[in-house]
Amino acid sequence: MKISTVKFKEVKSAGIRLDAPVHLSDGILAKRLIRNSPYHLLKIGDVAERVWHAGRWRRVYVTNPEHGITLLGSSAILKSDLSNEKMISLKYTDDIEDKKLQKGWTLISCSGTIGNCAFANAQHAEKLASQHVIRLKPNNILREGLVYAYLASKYGYSMLTQGTFGSVIQHIEPQNVEAIPIPEFPDTFQQEVDNLIQESARLREEAADALEEAVRYFDEKYSIKDGLTKCFSLKLSQLKLGIAAYNNNLEVDEFIDKYKKDSIRLKDITSKIFAPPMFKHIYLDKNNGFPFMTGSELTQFNLRYYRWLSPRGVKDIKDYIVNKGTLLLYKSGTTDGGILGNVFIADKKLDGCCLSDHVIRIVFNDEDMAYWAFAFLKSKGAVKMLQRLATGTMIPFITPERISEIQIPIPDNNYDKIVKLVDNYIELNSQSKENETRAIRMVEQEIEKWDKH
Repeated sequence: MKISTVKFKEVKSAGIRLDAPVHLSDGILAKRLIRNSPYHLLKIGDVAERVWHAGRWRRVYVTNPEHGITLLGSSAILKSDLSNEKMISLKYTDDIEDKKLQKGWTLISCSGTIGNCAFANAQHAEKLASQHVIRLKPNNILREGLVYAYLASKYGYSMLTQGTFGSVIQHIEPQNVEAIPIPEFPDTFQQEVDNLIQESARLREEAADALEEAVRYFDEKYSIKDGLTKCFSLKLSQLKLGIAAYNNNLEVDEFIDKYKKDSIRLKDITSKIFAPPMFKHIYLDKNNGFPFMTGSELTQFNLRYYRWLSPRGVKDIKDYIVNKGTLLLYKSGTTDGGILGNVFIADKKLDGCCLSDHVIRIVFNDEDMAYWAFAFLKSKGAVKMLQRLATGTMIPFITPERISEIQIPIPDNNYDKIVKLVDNYIELNSQSKENETRAIRMVEQEIEKWDKH
Protein backbone atom coordinates (compact mmCIF):
# COMPACT_ATOMS: atom_id res chain seq x y z
CA MET A 1 0.00 0.00 0.00
CA LYS A 2 1.24 3.49 -0.92
CA ILE A 3 0.35 6.46 1.29
CA SER A 4 1.11 10.10 0.61
CA THR A 5 -0.11 13.61 1.42
CA VAL A 6 -1.32 15.61 -1.56
CA LYS A 7 -1.66 19.39 -1.64
CA PHE A 8 -4.85 20.92 -3.00
CA LYS A 9 -2.96 22.66 -5.81
CA GLU A 10 -1.77 19.26 -7.01
CA VAL A 11 -5.36 18.00 -7.00
CA LYS A 12 -6.41 21.09 -8.92
CA SER A 13 -3.61 20.75 -11.47
CA ALA A 14 -4.73 17.16 -12.06
CA GLY A 15 -8.20 18.35 -13.09
CA ILE A 16 -9.73 17.81 -9.61
CA ARG A 17 -8.89 14.11 -9.94
CA LEU A 18 -9.21 12.33 -6.56
CA ASP A 19 -8.41 8.77 -7.67
CA ALA A 20 -5.28 7.54 -5.88
CA PRO A 21 -3.33 6.20 -8.91
CA VAL A 22 -3.07 9.72 -10.33
CA HIS A 23 -1.31 11.04 -7.20
CA LEU A 24 0.75 7.96 -6.27
CA SER A 25 2.01 7.04 -9.73
CA ASP A 26 5.53 6.96 -11.15
CA GLY A 27 4.50 10.12 -12.99
CA ILE A 28 4.28 12.04 -9.72
CA LEU A 29 7.74 10.82 -8.72
CA ALA A 30 9.08 11.81 -12.15
CA LYS A 31 7.61 15.32 -11.84
CA ARG A 32 9.16 15.75 -8.40
CA LEU A 33 12.52 14.81 -9.87
CA ILE A 34 12.03 17.21 -12.80
CA ARG A 35 11.34 20.03 -10.33
CA ASN A 36 14.93 19.60 -9.10
CA SER A 37 16.20 20.51 -12.57
CA PRO A 38 18.96 23.14 -12.55
CA TYR A 39 17.48 24.43 -15.83
CA HIS A 40 14.47 26.63 -16.49
CA LEU A 41 11.26 24.60 -16.69
CA LEU A 42 8.87 24.90 -19.61
CA LYS A 43 5.80 22.88 -20.53
CA ILE A 44 5.40 20.69 -23.58
CA GLY A 45 2.73 23.12 -24.77
CA ASP A 46 5.41 25.87 -24.77
CA VAL A 47 7.73 23.92 -27.08
CA ALA A 48 5.06 22.74 -29.52
CA GLU A 49 3.38 24.63 -32.32
CA ARG A 50 0.43 22.26 -31.96
CA VAL A 51 -0.56 19.16 -29.95
CA TRP A 52 -3.68 17.41 -31.23
CA HIS A 53 -5.34 14.28 -32.53
CA ALA A 54 -7.40 14.00 -35.69
CA GLY A 55 -10.74 13.07 -34.14
CA ARG A 56 -13.13 10.58 -35.66
CA TRP A 57 -14.10 10.50 -39.31
CA ARG A 58 -15.79 8.20 -41.80
CA ARG A 59 -13.48 5.48 -43.13
CA VAL A 60 -13.84 3.52 -46.35
CA TYR A 61 -11.16 0.85 -46.57
CA VAL A 62 -9.60 -0.09 -49.91
CA THR A 63 -6.93 -2.54 -51.09
CA ASN A 64 -5.65 -0.83 -54.25
CA PRO A 65 -2.75 1.58 -53.48
CA GLU A 66 -3.82 3.78 -56.39
CA HIS A 67 -7.07 4.60 -54.60
CA GLY A 68 -5.94 4.55 -50.98
CA ILE A 69 -3.67 6.07 -48.36
CA THR A 70 -2.17 4.21 -45.41
CA LEU A 71 -3.83 4.67 -42.01
CA LEU A 72 -1.72 4.03 -38.90
CA GLY A 73 -3.21 3.07 -35.55
CA SER A 74 -1.65 3.60 -32.14
CA SER A 75 0.31 0.33 -32.31
CA ALA A 76 1.33 0.79 -35.96
CA ILE A 77 3.29 4.00 -35.28
CA LEU A 78 5.80 1.89 -33.33
CA LYS A 79 6.34 -0.71 -36.04
CA SER A 80 9.57 -1.11 -37.98
CA ASP A 81 7.66 -2.10 -41.14
CA LEU A 82 4.66 -0.03 -42.24
CA SER A 83 4.21 -1.66 -45.66
CA ASN A 84 1.31 -3.95 -44.74
CA GLU A 85 -0.97 -1.51 -42.93
CA LYS A 86 -4.57 -0.98 -44.03
CA MET A 87 -5.51 1.79 -46.48
CA ILE A 88 -8.52 4.07 -46.58
CA SER A 89 -10.08 5.71 -49.62
CA LEU A 90 -8.58 8.90 -51.03
CA LYS A 91 -11.95 9.78 -52.53
CA TYR A 92 -14.06 9.42 -49.39
CA THR A 93 -11.63 10.89 -46.83
CA ASP A 94 -12.01 14.61 -46.10
CA ASP A 95 -9.17 17.04 -45.28
CA ILE A 96 -6.44 14.54 -46.16
CA GLU A 97 -3.68 17.16 -46.25
CA ASP A 98 -4.50 18.27 -42.71
CA LYS A 99 -4.50 14.66 -41.49
CA LYS A 100 -1.13 13.70 -43.02
CA LEU A 101 1.84 13.08 -40.73
CA GLN A 102 5.13 14.93 -41.24
CA LYS A 103 8.77 14.18 -40.50
CA GLY A 104 10.07 15.45 -37.17
CA TRP A 105 6.79 15.16 -35.28
CA THR A 106 6.50 13.14 -32.08
CA LEU A 107 3.65 10.62 -32.25
CA ILE A 108 2.07 9.41 -29.01
CA SER A 109 -0.39 6.55 -28.52
CA CYS A 110 -3.30 7.96 -26.54
CA SER A 111 -5.91 5.20 -26.23
CA GLY A 112 -5.70 1.61 -24.99
CA THR A 113 -1.95 1.09 -24.70
CA ILE A 114 -0.95 4.67 -24.03
CA GLY A 115 2.19 6.75 -23.73
CA ASN A 116 4.29 5.00 -26.39
CA CYS A 117 6.17 7.44 -28.60
CA ALA A 118 7.55 7.35 -32.14
CA PHE A 119 9.68 9.90 -33.98
CA ALA A 120 8.07 10.43 -37.38
CA ASN A 121 10.43 9.83 -40.30
CA ALA A 122 9.95 9.38 -44.05
CA GLN A 123 8.09 6.10 -43.45
CA HIS A 124 5.42 7.90 -41.43
CA ALA A 125 5.30 11.03 -43.57
CA GLU A 126 2.41 11.35 -46.01
CA LYS A 127 0.47 8.66 -44.16
CA LEU A 128 -2.54 9.22 -41.92
CA ALA A 129 -2.98 8.34 -38.25
CA SER A 130 -6.14 7.48 -36.36
CA GLN A 131 -7.74 9.43 -33.52
CA HIS A 132 -5.79 7.18 -31.15
CA VAL A 133 -2.53 8.98 -32.01
CA ILE A 134 -1.59 12.39 -30.62
CA ARG A 135 0.61 14.49 -32.88
CA LEU A 136 3.16 16.92 -31.45
CA LYS A 137 4.51 19.45 -33.94
CA PRO A 138 7.59 21.15 -32.39
CA ASN A 139 8.15 24.90 -32.69
CA ASN A 140 11.99 24.86 -32.46
CA ILE A 141 12.18 26.40 -28.98
CA LEU A 142 13.73 23.05 -28.09
CA ARG A 143 15.17 20.71 -30.71
CA GLU A 144 12.63 18.20 -32.02
CA GLY A 145 14.85 15.19 -31.36
CA LEU A 146 15.34 16.28 -27.75
CA VAL A 147 11.58 16.68 -27.22
CA TYR A 148 11.01 13.19 -28.58
CA ALA A 149 13.80 11.57 -26.54
CA TYR A 150 12.48 13.25 -23.38
CA LEU A 151 8.92 11.96 -23.87
CA ALA A 152 10.18 8.52 -24.94
CA SER A 153 12.32 8.20 -21.81
CA LYS A 154 11.08 6.31 -18.77
CA TYR A 155 10.39 9.65 -17.07
CA GLY A 156 8.44 10.98 -20.04
CA TYR A 157 6.46 7.75 -20.22
CA SER A 158 5.62 7.95 -16.52
CA MET A 159 4.30 11.49 -16.89
CA LEU A 160 2.37 10.67 -20.07
CA THR A 161 0.59 7.78 -18.37
CA GLN A 162 -0.09 9.62 -15.11
CA GLY A 163 -3.11 11.54 -16.39
CA THR A 164 -5.03 8.61 -17.86
CA PHE A 165 -8.77 8.33 -17.54
CA GLY A 166 -11.41 5.76 -18.45
CA SER A 167 -12.49 2.71 -16.48
CA VAL A 168 -12.16 0.16 -19.31
CA ILE A 169 -10.08 1.70 -22.10
CA GLN A 170 -7.45 4.14 -20.86
CA HIS A 171 -7.05 7.53 -22.59
CA ILE A 172 -4.97 10.66 -22.50
CA GLU A 173 -5.83 13.93 -24.22
CA PRO A 174 -3.63 16.59 -25.88
CA GLN A 175 -4.02 18.88 -22.87
CA ASN A 176 -2.48 16.16 -20.66
CA VAL A 177 0.58 16.16 -22.92
CA GLU A 178 0.79 19.96 -23.09
CA ALA A 179 0.90 20.22 -19.28
CA ILE A 180 3.97 17.97 -18.89
CA PRO A 181 7.02 19.92 -17.62
CA ILE A 182 10.22 19.83 -19.68
CA PRO A 183 13.57 21.39 -18.72
CA GLU A 184 15.26 23.83 -21.06
CA PHE A 185 18.36 21.67 -21.50
CA PRO A 186 21.64 23.37 -22.56
CA ASP A 187 22.08 23.89 -26.31
CA THR A 188 25.08 21.56 -26.55
CA PHE A 189 23.17 18.74 -24.83
CA GLN A 190 20.11 19.35 -27.00
CA GLN A 191 22.21 19.23 -30.15
CA GLU A 192 23.92 15.98 -29.20
CA VAL A 193 20.62 14.26 -28.43
CA ASP A 194 18.93 15.69 -31.52
CA ASN A 195 21.82 14.59 -33.77
CA LEU A 196 21.47 11.02 -32.51
CA ILE A 197 17.69 10.99 -33.08
CA GLN A 198 17.98 12.56 -36.55
CA GLU A 199 20.73 10.12 -37.53
CA SER A 200 18.63 7.26 -36.20
CA ALA A 201 15.73 8.38 -38.40
CA ARG A 202 18.00 8.66 -41.44
CA LEU A 203 19.50 5.21 -40.92
CA ARG A 204 16.04 3.74 -40.43
CA GLU A 205 14.94 5.23 -43.75
CA GLU A 206 18.00 3.78 -45.51
CA ALA A 207 17.31 0.39 -43.93
CA ALA A 208 13.70 0.49 -45.10
CA ASP A 209 14.83 1.40 -48.63
CA ALA A 210 17.27 -1.54 -48.71
CA LEU A 211 14.64 -4.03 -47.58
CA GLU A 212 12.04 -2.58 -49.94
CA GLU A 213 14.40 -3.02 -52.90
CA ALA A 214 15.11 -6.64 -51.94
CA VAL A 215 11.42 -7.48 -51.49
CA ARG A 216 10.42 -5.62 -54.66
CA TYR A 217 12.59 -8.00 -56.69
CA PHE A 218 10.37 -10.93 -55.65
CA ASP A 219 7.16 -8.89 -55.90
CA GLU A 220 7.94 -8.08 -59.52
CA LYS A 221 9.31 -11.47 -60.52
CA TYR A 222 6.58 -13.51 -58.79
CA SER A 223 3.64 -11.11 -58.69
CA ILE A 224 0.31 -12.06 -57.13
CA LYS A 225 -3.16 -10.75 -57.91
CA ASP A 226 -4.77 -8.38 -55.41
CA GLY A 227 -7.74 -9.60 -53.39
CA LEU A 228 -8.99 -13.07 -52.56
CA THR A 229 -11.39 -15.17 -54.61
CA LYS A 230 -14.01 -16.22 -52.06
CA CYS A 231 -16.57 -18.02 -54.23
CA PHE A 232 -15.28 -21.00 -56.22
CA SER A 233 -15.74 -24.75 -56.43
CA LEU A 234 -13.24 -27.50 -55.71
CA LYS A 235 -13.44 -31.25 -55.54
CA LEU A 236 -13.09 -32.74 -52.06
CA SER A 237 -9.74 -34.23 -53.10
CA GLN A 238 -8.49 -30.74 -54.04
CA LEU A 239 -9.14 -29.17 -50.64
CA LYS A 240 -5.92 -28.33 -48.87
CA LEU A 241 -6.02 -27.54 -45.14
CA GLY A 242 -9.71 -26.80 -44.65
CA ILE A 243 -12.81 -25.40 -46.29
CA ALA A 244 -12.03 -21.71 -45.61
CA ALA A 245 -11.34 -19.58 -48.68
CA TYR A 246 -7.93 -18.46 -47.40
CA ASN A 247 -6.85 -22.12 -46.98
CA ASN A 248 -7.51 -22.68 -50.67
CA ASN A 249 -6.34 -19.33 -52.00
CA LEU A 250 -6.38 -19.61 -55.81
CA GLU A 251 -4.14 -16.57 -56.19
CA VAL A 252 -1.49 -18.33 -54.07
CA ASP A 253 -1.67 -21.38 -56.35
CA GLU A 254 -0.85 -19.15 -59.33
CA PHE A 255 1.91 -17.46 -57.35
CA ILE A 256 3.62 -20.77 -56.43
CA ASP A 257 3.34 -22.08 -60.01
CA LYS A 258 5.63 -19.23 -61.15
CA TYR A 259 8.67 -20.66 -59.32
CA LYS A 260 7.70 -24.21 -58.34
CA LYS A 261 9.99 -25.86 -60.93
CA ASP A 262 13.01 -24.07 -59.46
CA SER A 263 12.27 -24.27 -55.75
CA ILE A 264 13.47 -25.90 -52.56
CA ARG A 265 11.69 -26.78 -49.32
CA LEU A 266 12.58 -24.91 -46.16
CA LYS A 267 13.20 -28.14 -44.26
CA ASP A 268 15.98 -29.00 -46.74
CA ILE A 269 17.97 -25.82 -46.01
CA THR A 270 17.34 -25.42 -42.27
CA SER A 271 18.60 -27.16 -39.15
CA LYS A 272 15.52 -26.43 -37.02
CA ILE A 273 12.00 -25.07 -37.45
CA PHE A 274 10.18 -25.07 -34.13
CA ALA A 275 8.22 -23.21 -31.48
CA PRO A 276 9.25 -24.08 -27.91
CA PRO A 277 6.60 -25.45 -25.53
CA MET A 278 4.59 -23.20 -23.25
CA PHE A 279 6.23 -22.38 -19.95
CA LYS A 280 5.73 -20.53 -16.70
CA HIS A 281 6.97 -16.95 -16.97
CA ILE A 282 8.96 -15.85 -13.91
CA TYR A 283 10.41 -12.37 -14.32
CA LEU A 284 13.51 -11.14 -12.50
CA ASP A 285 15.68 -8.11 -12.04
CA LYS A 286 17.73 -7.46 -15.17
CA ASN A 287 20.97 -8.43 -13.44
CA ASN A 288 19.72 -11.95 -12.78
CA GLY A 289 17.75 -13.07 -15.84
CA PHE A 290 17.60 -13.35 -19.61
CA PRO A 291 16.12 -10.42 -21.59
CA PHE A 292 12.65 -11.44 -22.74
CA MET A 293 10.33 -10.15 -25.45
CA THR A 294 6.81 -11.05 -26.55
CA GLY A 295 5.83 -11.83 -30.12
CA SER A 296 3.90 -8.60 -30.60
CA GLU A 297 6.92 -6.57 -29.45
CA LEU A 298 8.85 -7.96 -32.43
CA THR A 299 6.94 -5.57 -34.69
CA GLN A 300 8.26 -2.51 -32.88
CA PHE A 301 11.18 -0.52 -34.23
CA ASN A 302 13.12 0.31 -31.08
CA LEU A 303 12.99 -2.88 -29.05
CA ARG A 304 13.46 -2.04 -25.38
CA TYR A 305 13.65 -4.72 -22.72
CA TYR A 306 11.10 -4.33 -19.93
CA ARG A 307 11.36 -7.79 -18.39
CA TRP A 308 13.95 -10.50 -17.74
CA LEU A 309 13.17 -14.19 -17.68
CA SER A 310 14.17 -16.65 -14.97
CA PRO A 311 15.43 -20.08 -16.10
CA ARG A 312 13.17 -21.56 -13.42
CA GLY A 313 10.06 -23.04 -14.96
CA VAL A 314 11.84 -23.41 -18.31
CA LYS A 315 12.96 -26.92 -19.14
CA ASP A 316 15.63 -25.83 -21.62
CA ILE A 317 16.38 -22.11 -21.76
CA LYS A 318 18.37 -22.60 -25.00
CA ASP A 319 15.14 -23.19 -26.90
CA TYR A 320 13.97 -19.68 -26.05
CA ILE A 321 17.18 -17.81 -26.90
CA VAL A 322 17.45 -16.63 -30.51
CA ASN A 323 20.56 -15.72 -32.47
CA LYS A 324 21.25 -13.14 -35.17
CA GLY A 325 20.02 -14.33 -38.58
CA THR A 326 17.21 -16.54 -37.24
CA LEU A 327 13.89 -15.98 -39.00
CA LEU A 328 10.95 -15.43 -36.67
CA LEU A 329 7.26 -15.93 -37.39
CA TYR A 330 4.41 -15.12 -35.02
CA LYS A 331 2.26 -18.22 -35.27
CA SER A 332 -1.24 -16.93 -34.45
CA GLY A 333 -3.50 -14.02 -35.37
CA THR A 334 -5.88 -12.91 -38.10
CA THR A 335 -5.52 -13.49 -41.82
CA ASP A 336 -6.72 -10.02 -42.86
CA GLY A 337 -3.76 -7.78 -42.15
CA GLY A 338 -2.70 -8.85 -38.65
CA ILE A 339 0.70 -10.06 -37.52
CA LEU A 340 0.06 -13.63 -38.76
CA GLY A 341 2.22 -14.39 -41.80
CA ASN A 342 4.73 -11.59 -41.21
CA VAL A 343 8.35 -12.71 -40.92
CA PHE A 344 11.06 -10.96 -38.89
CA ILE A 345 14.79 -11.53 -38.70
CA ALA A 346 16.84 -11.41 -35.51
CA ASP A 347 19.39 -8.59 -35.51
CA LYS A 348 22.04 -7.53 -32.98
CA LYS A 349 19.36 -6.27 -30.59
CA LEU A 350 17.63 -9.67 -30.49
CA ASP A 351 20.81 -11.75 -30.46
CA GLY A 352 20.75 -13.66 -27.15
CA CYS A 353 17.21 -12.58 -26.27
CA CYS A 354 14.49 -14.97 -25.11
CA LEU A 355 11.27 -14.90 -27.12
CA SER A 356 7.74 -16.04 -26.42
CA ASP A 357 6.61 -19.57 -27.23
CA HIS A 358 4.16 -17.94 -29.70
CA VAL A 359 7.08 -17.28 -32.07
CA ILE A 360 8.24 -19.93 -34.55
CA ARG A 361 12.02 -20.06 -35.01
CA ILE A 362 13.48 -20.88 -38.46
CA VAL A 363 17.20 -21.65 -38.16
CA PHE A 364 19.05 -21.90 -41.49
CA ASN A 365 22.18 -23.89 -42.28
CA ASP A 366 23.64 -20.87 -44.08
CA GLU A 367 23.22 -17.20 -43.08
CA ASP A 368 23.18 -15.92 -46.67
CA MET A 369 20.37 -18.35 -47.49
CA ALA A 370 18.47 -17.02 -44.49
CA TYR A 371 18.74 -13.51 -45.93
CA TRP A 372 17.50 -14.69 -49.35
CA ALA A 373 14.56 -16.52 -47.76
CA PHE A 374 13.73 -13.53 -45.55
CA ALA A 375 13.40 -11.17 -48.53
CA PHE A 376 11.22 -13.70 -50.39
CA LEU A 377 8.98 -14.39 -47.38
CA LYS A 378 8.40 -10.64 -46.97
CA SER A 379 6.96 -10.41 -50.49
CA LYS A 380 3.20 -10.00 -50.98
CA GLY A 381 2.69 -13.45 -52.44
CA ALA A 382 4.71 -15.19 -49.74
CA VAL A 383 2.76 -13.46 -46.94
CA LYS A 384 -0.49 -14.75 -48.42
CA MET A 385 1.11 -18.17 -48.85
CA LEU A 386 2.00 -18.22 -45.16
CA GLN A 387 -1.48 -17.08 -44.15
CA ARG A 388 -2.94 -19.90 -46.22
CA LEU A 389 -1.28 -22.36 -43.85
CA ALA A 390 -3.31 -21.13 -40.88
CA THR A 391 -5.82 -23.37 -39.14
CA GLY A 392 -8.27 -22.92 -36.25
CA THR A 393 -11.81 -21.60 -35.99
CA MET A 394 -11.41 -18.83 -33.40
CA ILE A 395 -7.78 -17.70 -33.66
CA PRO A 396 -5.98 -19.07 -36.76
CA PHE A 397 -2.46 -20.38 -36.16
CA ILE A 398 0.43 -21.84 -38.16
CA THR A 399 2.41 -24.91 -37.16
CA PRO A 400 6.18 -25.40 -37.62
CA GLU A 401 5.44 -28.62 -39.52
CA ARG A 402 3.54 -26.70 -42.20
CA ILE A 403 6.25 -24.05 -42.38
CA SER A 404 8.88 -26.72 -43.04
CA GLU A 405 7.06 -27.84 -46.21
CA ILE A 406 7.04 -24.36 -47.77
CA GLN A 407 8.82 -24.08 -51.10
CA ILE A 408 10.89 -20.99 -51.90
CA PRO A 409 12.75 -20.09 -55.11
CA ILE A 410 16.29 -21.39 -55.41
CA PRO A 411 18.98 -18.68 -55.62
CA ASP A 412 19.43 -17.07 -59.04
CA ASN A 413 21.93 -14.59 -60.47
CA ASN A 414 20.56 -11.87 -58.15
CA TYR A 415 21.36 -13.91 -55.04
CA ASP A 416 24.42 -11.89 -53.97
CA LYS A 417 22.58 -8.59 -54.51
CA ILE A 418 19.60 -9.67 -52.40
CA VAL A 419 21.85 -10.98 -49.62
CA LYS A 420 23.78 -7.69 -49.58
CA LEU A 421 20.58 -5.62 -49.41
CA VAL A 422 19.24 -7.64 -46.47
CA ASP A 423 22.61 -7.47 -44.72
CA ASN A 424 22.56 -3.67 -45.15
CA TYR A 425 19.01 -3.59 -43.80
CA ILE A 426 20.03 -5.46 -40.65
CA GLU A 427 23.16 -3.38 -40.02
CA LEU A 428 21.51 -0.01 -40.69
CA ASN A 429 18.50 -0.90 -38.56
CA SER A 430 20.73 -2.07 -35.71
CA GLN A 431 22.75 1.15 -35.78
CA SER A 432 19.55 3.18 -35.91
CA LYS A 433 18.22 1.45 -32.81
CA GLU A 434 21.52 1.95 -30.98
CA ASN A 435 21.50 5.68 -31.73
CA GLU A 436 17.94 6.16 -30.48
CA THR A 437 18.57 4.10 -27.36
CA ARG A 438 21.72 6.12 -26.65
CA ALA A 439 19.86 9.43 -27.03
CA ILE A 440 17.05 8.37 -24.69
CA ARG A 441 19.52 7.05 -22.16
CA MET A 442 21.43 10.35 -22.24
CA VAL A 443 18.24 12.16 -21.22
CA GLU A 444 17.52 9.65 -18.46
CA GLN A 445 21.05 9.88 -17.07
CA GLU A 446 20.92 13.67 -17.04
CA ILE A 447 17.63 13.63 -15.10
CA GLU A 448 18.97 11.03 -12.66
CA LYS A 449 21.71 13.48 -11.64
CA TRP A 450 19.02 15.68 -10.09
CA ASP A 451 17.94 13.10 -7.56
CA LYS A 452 18.81 14.66 -4.18
CA HIS A 453 18.14 11.54 -2.10
